Amino acid sequence: MSGFRQNCTAFDGVIGTFSAIPHPVAVEITAAAAPDFICIDCEHAQIGRERVEDMIRAADLHRVPAMVRVPGHAPEAIASALDAGAAGVLVPRVSNADEARAAVAASRFPPAGRRGVGPGRAAGYGYRIAETLKSANETVVLAIQIETAEGLANIEEIAAVEGIDVIFIGPGDLSVTIDAMGPANADRLNAAIRRIADAARAAGKAVGLFRPDGSDVATWEKAGISFYIIGSDAMMLSAGLAAGLKQARSET
Repeated sequence: MSGFRQNCTAFDGVIGTFSAIPHPVAVEITAAAAPDFICIDCEHAQIGRERVEDMIRAADLHRVPAMVRVPGHAPEAIASALDAGAAGVLVPRVSNADEARAAVAASRFPPAGRRGVGPGRAAGYGYRIAETLKSANETVVLAIQIETAEGLANIEEIAAVEGIDVIFIGPGDLSVTIDAMGPANADRLNAAIRRIADAARAAGKAVGLFRPDGSDVATWEKAGISFYIIGSDAMMLSAGLAAGLKQARSET
């Protein structure tokens, strides 16, 4: 999994999904579908620190990189996810360059950042600290999420921050904060997404986007977006159950 960062930043296209069901079994079932990565959602799902580590273990068992969407900007949350062995973090609601620089500092060991050194799972419980210090800054993926009107306004300054690997667009919150919800405002939202993508690519950053399903990935690839999180395990479980029950009822 050491090549995950290279894959994310190569602009060739990686596709994953959110892991929102707080159990390692759900991770194993998701991993069996062979996504390029999973992103454990600690922002909107009820997943605690100990359970995150177990879910990362389950992903590692199937050799699927596991990122963690941390709850916010706290450096302790970023460090905790990385100490548990996450391949990267997704930091939500980054709205200006200072917040972007703080995320870089929290995810990188000195001299590139201020991440603390500890004997966690990522460091082999103390047995691989030297190895971790040598490799982590080159392998950990930092994705920041642009999903506010302020973030949209500041996108050029944010994209210029060194140390960011992926600029990830959250269209749901973005649509709310720029008053572009619903089909009638689709053109406005799409224009905002394209502005973010253009600024990120101009700065040499990979661009990511959340989609509820994969039906329009080909369209967004033309806009330079190469990193996708498609729905979540909970969403797909719900959709699969609904489809299965509907089919059964139609045949009775």
